[in-house]
Amino acid sequence: MSGLDHLPLEPGAYYVMDRGYVDFARLHRFERAKAFFVIRARKDLDFRVVASQPVDKTTGLRCDQTITLGGVKSAQAYPDRLRRVRYTAPDTGQRLVLLTNCFLLDAITLTRLYRARWQVELFFKWIKQHLRIKAFYGTSANAVRTQIWIAVCVYVLVAILAKEQTVARNPSEILHILGIVLFEKVPVHQALTAEREIVPESGDPNQLLLFDF
Repeated sequence: MSGLDHLPLEPGAYYVMDRGYVDFARLHRFERAKAFFVIRARKDLDFRVVASQPVDKTTGLRCDQTITLGGVKSAQAYPDRLRRVRYTAPDTGQRLVLLTNCFLLDAITLTRLYRARWQVELFFKWIKQHLRIKAFYGTSANAVRTQIWIAVCVYVLVAILAKEQTVARNPSEILHILGIVLFEKVPVHQALTAEREIVPESGDPNQLLLFDF
């Protein structure tokens, strides 16, 4: 049993995953659902090149291939063609070999999509640490999803505010200050630039954190 078995797939959506989720029988479920996956290939991948597209190596791309899987079990689990993209990041030297069932996007876009995955993980980690939800106001999937989206909107608004006001405070400090001056008639910039003692919130072991469900 895998987390992929419980993942509701949306046609046309892109799912970016690490190599730990390479399971061709489960990945073929994405193909049948008309959803796209971008996943890092394992080093021991057995495959046969069907076609190869030219790439601009100045971008870091090394190859853009259409492949079929080798090995009886893998080929039976995923009988359709896949796309294999090899890339070396010019800035870090990181090497990536990606597999995808998407033939619509260009190769460099696929690599950027995968590399953005880490930023998404950091984003949710920040939300979990700083935007705490003490209780869910509903138990339905829609109610929980709505409350989570509200927390995401708060994060975006705080980021916009910090940029517009050009204040040297991190988002958690801004949220703390806004909570203090919420009902005071104080200009936002003045509230954020005034010298204030930021008292960190005490951890509550019984408090439900965002995504801890």
